[in-house]
Amino acid sequence: MILEEFDASKTAVINPWNIIEPVEGMPEAAIACYACTTFERIVDELEADVIAQTSTANGMKPIYKARYKDTDAALFMIDVGAPMSAGMLEDVYQMGVQKVIVFGTCGVLDSKIEDCSIIIPDTAIRDEGTSYHYAEAAEEIRVNDKYINILKDLLDELQVKYTVGKVWTTDAFYRETKDKVNRRKAQGCICVDMECSANAAVAQFRGKDLIQFFYAADNLDSEEWDVRSLSNNDRLEEKDRIAAVALELARRISLG
Repeated sequence: MILEEFDASKTAVINPWNIIEPVEGMPEAAIACYACTTFERIVDELEADVIAQTSTANGMKPIYKARYKDTDAALFMIDVGAPMSAGMLEDVYQMGVQKVIVFGTCGVLDSKIEDCSIIIPDTAIRDEGTSYHYAEAAEEIRVNDKYINILKDLLDELQVKYTVGKVWTTDAFYRETKDKVNRRKAQGCICVDMECSANAAVAQFRGKDLIQFFYAADNLDSEEWDVRSLSNNDRLEEKDRIAAVALELARRISLG
C-alpha cells in the first residue's frame, strides 16, 4: 500500500516555514473550534482582536488573540477534514503556538452517550490518509496522553459529564456504512470524527502539544441516523459552556 511509504524526513519540498513567519506576541496556547457559530460567540464574548491569518484557496482565516481571566490565548476557526485541519495546525505551530486545544462535534456509536456531553478520545483509529504522512503506518494512534488527567480533573471540578474512549477518524462521512459502524464498535470505538488521528500525528511529528475533545452530536447507533444537536445553531448555551471548558483548560496549561 502506498500509505505504508512513510518518510520520516522533517524537511519537505514545501514547508510551513517557507510560507509562515513567526508572529510576535503570539500566545503559547491556542483554542481551535470546528463549529462556526460557537467560535463566533467566543470571539464576540472575549472581544478578541486579529493577530495573524492563514490563507487557502477558499480565502483568509483570521487568528485572534484574546484575554481570558489572567491569560492570553489565540483563537482560530479550524477547517473540517483531516488535510485542512492538519495544515492549519502546521501554520499556527509555525506562528509560535506551542499548545493547541481542539474541540468540536462527533457522531456517537453508543446511543447511551448523552447529546452534547463531552467525549475525550484516548486512541484514534486512522481511517484517513493524512496521518500516514506524519507517522508510520499503524491502525491506531494514541491521543491526549500528556494532558488527559488535567482535562478530566477540570471536568470533575466543573461537574461536567464526560466519557473517555476510542474514536474512529474517517475522511469519508458519506461512507459510514452500517457494516463499518458495527466493525468499529467491535473494535471499541464510541464515536466518529474526521480529524482526530491526523491532528494527533501532526502534533507528535512536530513535537508540539495538542489536546482534543468532542461534544456528542448525531447518533449513528440506531436504526436510522439521528441528527440530534449536530446543527451549528442547536443548544447554543450548552455549547457555550463547552467552549468555556476549552478556555479554562488553555488558561491552566499556560500557567503550567
